Amino acid sequence: MFDKVDIAGCFERFSDTFSPKVVGELNGQIVAVVRCEGDKVPWHVHDGEDEMFYVLDGALDVLRRDATVTLEAGQFCIVPRGVEHRVLPRGHVKLMLFEPAGIAHTGDVESEITLKEFDRLDPS
Repeated sequence: MFDKVDIAGCFERFSDTFSPKVVGELNGQIVAVVRCEGDKVPWHVHDGEDEMFYVLDGALDVLRRDATVTLEAGQFCIVPRGVEHRVLPRGHVKLMLFEPAGIAHTGDVESEITLKEFDRLDPS
């Protein structure tokens, strides 16, 4: 893909939460946008993948069992593979995710938000 991606325009095209929309791919990684609201993400682990959360709007707590990182718009953090974690949005949050294609949405844990695959959103 050699196209401009309008992130704000992507968010205008969906309203569901905790359902990442793939808007690009590079080097085996996906770029996805997602809306988050409420306490729905279970504690989980990705044994083989790192995961990056980039906050576009709002504030997000990224929790480990021993620490919490609070991210605000324009900030990101990377959760290393093998680290048990969960995210907790503070109100309505818009995120961009960078993670390997085929990553298990909630790791090894099935929950009400678990997806087997992410929807693709034509970014144009």
